[in-house]
Amino acid sequence: MNSRNKISARIDYGIVLSLMLLCLISMISIYSAQLTNEQYTANFVMKQAVWFVVSGFAIFVIMQFDYERLTKWAYYFYGLGLLMLVFVLFFGKVVNGARSWIVIPFLGNLQPSEVVKVILIIVLSKVIWDHNRKFRTHTLKYDFWLLVKLGIFTLVPIGLIMLQPDLGTGLVFIAIMSGMILVSGITWKLIVPIYGSIVAIGGTLLYLVLYHESWLVKLGFKSYQFERIHTWINPESDPQGGGYQVLRAMTAIGSGQISGNGAGYNAIAIPENHNDFIFTVIGGDFGFVGASILLAIYFLLIYQIIRVALDVGIPFYSYICTGVVMMIMFHVLENVGMNIGLLPITGIPLPFISYGGSALLGNMMAIGLVLGIRYNYQKSMFTVKEEKLAE
Repeated sequence: MNSRNKISARIDYGIVLSLMLLCLISMISIYSAQLTNEQYTANFVMKQAVWFVVSGFAIFVIMQFDYERLTKWAYYFYGLGLLMLVFVLFFGKVVNGARSWIVIPFLGNLQPSEVVKVILIIVLSKVIWDHNRKFRTHTLKYDFWLLVKLGIFTLVPIGLIMLQPDLGTGLVFIAIMSGMILVSGITWKLIVPIYGSIVAIGGTLLYLVLYHESWLVKLGFKSYQFERIHTWINPESDPQGGGYQVLRAMTAIGSGQISGNGAGYNAIAIPENHNDFIFTVIGGDFGFVGASILLAIYFLLIYQIIRVALDVGIPFYSYICTGVVMMIMFHVLENVGMNIGLLPITGIPLPFISYGGSALLGNMMAIGLVLGIRYNYQKSMFTVKEEKLAE
């Protein structure tokens, strides 16, 4: 009995409750999307339920990885992740023009890059942790060297992903690295100029696309490459083409008004509304109130992950929590943003809600890392103290 009590005390029930609520919303939303699209012949609800069970088992497995195992095997995980990405390039299945998938018997398609996101969080945490223990005094030279290492470890998988190609996933990798840089201890004397330059370059390119596209064409770019930017800024310019999806999405969300039309009632047909555009189902069925509750659950989950990092106080774990927060937050902001027309469409799913086993598995694995931090905290605390004494 005492052993059971000790184990139960090591489980973060707040995070578990948030996950259960998100899973419930996911099943209801996918069921509603399936009802309102007659062309859907597959039972997406049952398939997603299977992936929830698989992902739950993955959480249990990852929770067993304590501080010592994660730091020891981080680079092996990274190598395995790169091998998966290379394997996909040669033997992967093409879906929607991207060779990003492998076929798993009895489960269906799996996108390895979703798993590699979690691996990236682990290995970047390891890189920062090792660097800061070796160079305890922060200088421009040492911080720049850390920045280079983080960039290399991130850009290698991004390069393989862009060969598929999959821009959306590549952006998630950049978001993870960017967030972890901010907590790595790198001086702002490096961060501000670098990030400022990126913003300036991005703003300049956007200005040229909108007002001086001919200049970019002379540099070798093609006009069709800028269509997504134009339809993002002004979807009404091509209502039957590039702007069709976002216009329908905004109309569907707006139809829900304050309290929604009720589950299963979606007057606006949206392609892929069970996947990347499932937020339109939530907005249409449950209105502003339902969408707000969903976003509140996300913020609660993010707060709980931050709380874990603060309570534990072990830098390696704090880096992991930061990576997980950035991954979830970027997914939510980008997905909701593209559904309401604030951001361009990138094909990024809504975490824990959108239909899709790969994305669900990757997100659940990330949560498994956080739950494992709380679960293994006592053991990890003694291991870290022993390492400090040995230095």
